[in-house]
Amino acid sequence: MEHQGEATDFERMVTELQRQIIEQARALYSAKVIEEFYNPKNLGRMSAPDARGSVHGWCGDTMEIYLRLNEDRIKEATFMTDGCGPTVACGSMLTTMVTEISLEEASEIKPEDLIAALDGLPEESLHCAELAVSTLREAIANWHAEDRA
Repeated sequence: MEHQGEATDFERMVTELQRQIIEQARALYSAKVIEEFYNPKNLGRMSAPDARGSVHGWCGDTMEIYLRLNEDRIKEATFMTDGCGPTVACGSMLTTMVTEISLEEASEIKPEDLIAALDGLPEESLHCAELAVSTLREAIANWHAEDRA
């Protein structure tokens, strides 16, 4: 029987796997991507948003963006996704970027702007930034469509 406080083989294996995963993430992703993935900001559905967009990406991930507005300025932005770490990082960074700016300014954000804000993404994750920006644009378009109705 093992003494209390001694690590079991299983615990050592889990610790080693966690270390390997973190090393692999550091090799692929910037510190900003890792931070936004492990500590996402603005994650969650918003009750009674002024605008909402939902896009299902070609990769299988879905993102939703919710906006609360004060006239044409974004006062609050949140997101939900069932996607991978880079998708979470993109949603987190994008909702931070658009808070307190106008809808017009937000609609001008390009995937490249988001990628730059995250200090880059590997080629296989570039579509995550495209998904986030497309979802933001859909939320803005939905607001314009409802505003004119």
